[in-house]
Amino acid sequence: MAETSAGLLMYAFGGDELKVFLVHPGGPFFVNKDDGYWGIPKGLVDKDEDLLNAAIREFNEETGIIPNGVYTPLGTIEQRNGKIVHAWAFKAKNDSKIETNSNTFEMEWPPHSGKRQKFPEIDKGEFFTVEEAKKKMIGAQFEFVALLLDYLKTK
Repeated sequence: MAETSAGLLMYAFGGDELKVFLVHPGGPFFVNKDDGYWGIPKGLVDKDEDLLNAAIREFNEETGIIPNGVYTPLGTIEQRNGKIVHAWAFKAKNDSKIETNSNTFEMEWPPHSGKRQKFPEIDKGEFFTVEEAKKKMIGAQFEFVALLLDYLKTK
């Protein structure tokens, strides 16, 4: 059975331009990887956990930010690895720089060294224009930005 994740796509307007908040995975495997590796703050849904509550919890755990707003459902996508991701959007007050304060994970590093190190789950978060996000994001997750654009056109 496929893993299920839930997350939030925070957005703001820099002038008239839509910007979306994305996060970059932490840890040694992603240190030199940029384009195609950013995504929405998201994580695994606990057994019997409400999907939106899981998305809010994961956003807070990965960014240190307590999200607050009206949550607009964006639907569900399936990533290339088979993971199912549910997402909601919410509007930030502005697109100013945000310092993330992510939870951590521990792993053996360097490999086969016997040493364990802690790494942040997310090492940075930034607002990007839609054009920039298309380049930066994990391919399937960009669908959430497209769905947000469709939603905003109807408002």
